[in-house]
Amino acid sequence: MPKWIKFLIALLLLPVCAGTGLALWKVICASGGADTTWVPLLAGAGCWLAVFLLMPKPMWIYVLGHELTHALWAWLFGGRVKKLRVTSEGGHVVVTKSNFLVALAPYFFPLYAVLVVAVFLAGRLVWDWRSYLVWFHVCLGTAYAFHLTLTWHILQTRQTDITEFRCWLRGWVSGRRWAGGSIALAGSVGG
Repeated sequence: MPKWIKFLIALLLLPVCAGTGLALWKVICASGGADTTWVPLLAGAGCWLAVFLLMPKPMWIYVLGHELTHALWAWLFGGRVKKLRVTSEGGHVVVTKSNFLVALAPYFFPLYAVLVVAVFLAGRLVWDWRSYLVWFHVCLGTAYAFHLTLTWHILQTRQTDITEFRCWLRGWVSGRRWAGGSIALAGSVGG
């Protein structure tokens, strides 16, 4: 596919990013009190950030989640996993069906955060974990910060799945920056 077509598609995705930003703003406004949601979420993220900065990075766990995310998205698109290799230096997955979503999924789909949500929802259904909502937000903040920091860390090196779809990613990142700026502006105007 020519680069100009990829760029055009990335440009056309910017309104989707703006809509996502608006939806995020509405979720933030309706999400509940700071004592049960935002303070625990940020505390979990802060704890992970301290671990990230002061301890050795758990790259094997990150690479496992990265490769499993490729595999999960290939499976969602009807593909099969032929081979999966994970080491702390990197990994590789061979799938029968791939596209730009399968290739870029580890960068926008925080697998461990989704697993935290799934475990909490199951626990809430089976054991009525409503009283553990604060701990859910701590774990969610930790898992999401894990995703963001280690994704940033590995993006400091050349990633083959990124170089293949560079134009798509540029549009997505630009859109997220625009949406983030819009949320900040809306918050300062509305407050």
